[in-house]
Amino acid sequence: QVQLVESGGGLVQAGGSLRLSCAASGSIFSSYAMGWYRQAPGKQRDVVARITSGSSANYAESVKGRFTISRDNAKNTVYLQMNSLKPEDTAVYYCSAERDTAWGTTRLAWGQGTQVTVSS
Repeated sequence: QVQLVESGGGLVQAGGSLRLSCAASGSIFSSYAMGWYRQAPGKQRDVVARITSGSSANYAESVKGRFTISRDNAKNTVYLQMNSLKPEDTAVYYCSAERDTAWGTTRLAWGQGTQVTVSS
């Protein structure tokens, strides 16, 4: 069973940058797709960025050009580099381990979440 631990959140001024990290347990990290999601108070949890086992990345429209997802399979870690942060990026950020199959995607685990707060 995979376990995920996020780090790197915090308080930053608008226009600033943060890098989130998500470390995964297990020896088959490279076979997982990994996602970053966020949830603001009173709102649903939405996908921010996702990277497949083959390192193909996709982004929510709201973060394209500002956020970059990457993975280091040797370190069992996925990153989210967040630049040009805006107050509307304020949320709890969660990473997710997922398995893509021909029949769809199965979520294997959520991390505990890390708070990102962007002040104006």
